[in-house]
Amino acid sequence: MTCCAGHCAAAGFFDARIANRDLRRYHRRGPDSSTRMLLSGLRRGMLDGLHLLDVGSGIGVIAAELAVDGLASATLVDASPAYLEAARRNVGSRYVSCPAQFILGDFASTAASLPEADIVTLDRVVCCYPNAETLLSAAAARSRRLLAFTHPPYRWHMRAGFALMNFFFGLARNPFRIFVHPPQQMAAVLEAAGFDLASHRESFFWSFRLYRRRSSA
Repeated sequence: MTCCAGHCAAAGFFDARIANRDLRRYHRRGPDSSTRMLLSGLRRGMLDGLHLLDVGSGIGVIAAELAVDGLASATLVDASPAYLEAARRNVGSRYVSCPAQFILGDFASTAASLPEADIVTLDRVVCCYPNAETLLSAAAARSRRLLAFTHPPYRWHMRAGFALMNFFFGLARNPFRIFVHPPQQMAAVLEAAGFDLASHRESFFWSFRLYRRRSSA
């Protein structure tokens, strides 16, 4: 997961220590709970031959896991150089016929220059952008078929917990911040972009939503 209010905040927060820790944990335990929800939702459909764009790719878990489902290619975008380096090691040569691409940058600022894909994923990414509407609008513009993302449920305990964490970030003079966005606002952005909700699951800490472009239904 890489999500941030800006490129510098992500690069500073998600450093090599965190990237290596996440990579070791993935090798021991597999995908995190939110990622498992996202993977399960995508695997309900046929993925063979499709192209993936993973926004805020982190250590590359989504691309690594879906390689066995026959994806044609994967493009991983992250604002953290340390995460991208870990993703290169994690994804490796899983996409032999069409090697994976690794792109450094803040997706909300660079989306227009990136290639379109059949599937766009954002696992725990909108939670750290102050403007989720801008991020999801950019993601929708790059998706030809599916858009899948996870986010914290809009519940009082999550809003209170995030506010407390941001308070401590401020005390530590850390520019990184996290956010809980109203799902109605995010849904309105995607519906206006031509997507319909195809699947929704929710746990105590995470909510998963899969949207499908109307023209590909």
